[in-house]
Amino acid sequence: MKPKAFDYLRAESIDEALAALAEHGTRALLLAGGQSLVAMVNFRLLEPALLVDISSINSLRYIRMAGNSLEIGAATTQAELLAWPELESRQPLLAKALPFLGHMQTRNRGTVCGSIAHADPSSELPLCLATLGGEVILRSIRGERVLSAADFQTGMLATARHQDEMIAAVRLPVAQPTAGYHFDEMAIRRGDFAVASVAAVASGEAVRLGIGGVADRPMVYDWSELEENIIDPALNALAWDLHGQDDLHASARYRRELVRRLGRRAIKEARSCRS
Repeated sequence: MKPKAFDYLRAESIDEALAALAEHGTRALLLAGGQSLVAMVNFRLLEPALLVDISSINSLRYIRMAGNSLEIGAATTQAELLAWPELESRQPLLAKALPFLGHMQTRNRGTVCGSIAHADPSSELPLCLATLGGEVILRSIRGERVLSAADFQTGMLATARHQDEMIAAVRLPVAQPTAGYHFDEMAIRRGDFAVASVAAVASGEAVRLGIGGVADRPMVYDWSELEENIIDPALNALAWDLHGQDDLHASARYRRELVRRLGRRAIKEARSCRS
């Protein structure tokens, strides 16, 4: 299909982009990498009057440290983050998750913040954001606000971003020296959206486990102590608690089994990576 006719603005600055969002309201959409947005516009699932392209705003293309957090600007592509020399040491969970995200071609265009904004429950980056307890920095002509991942992701393809706001950056805590990290998923084909995915952080006897692709948003569970003999019962209870549904890709029963198996493996691998 072809998209409905729309106007296009290639913003040269953050202020220009924010002014366009404020002026056009619900009729305007932001375009960064476009790997999800363009397809939805082509199928007329979205019919914007104006696309505001922020991909050439250099002040939004960065990866930097902000205190004890890794901050990633809105124009930074997934490929640029994956190629960042410090990624493995600064945040190994991202380093493990990014190779599962799409393909080389889509990572070259798709942005980190764009994936967060799209909020697909099967996507890898929203799961990492939730599991790590990251933050989303939102900007508008009214000012700036910062939301936790838990407050930002409200449902399937739904976030707490206001129509006149843009995600200027996301922040994720850097790796804890004594913690271990692991990411895994099951997809129909490598690069497809996950049928189910898991992200694990292990520190001492404590475990944090994030689950994607089952509920309408990433779900995160914490255990202050998780001994070997209670891992399977805990994962079984978690699998049922997620209330997974049947769809074209998998049954709820299959997803529950993936949560049990992928969850156990992720916990084991994360614990084996601890310093």
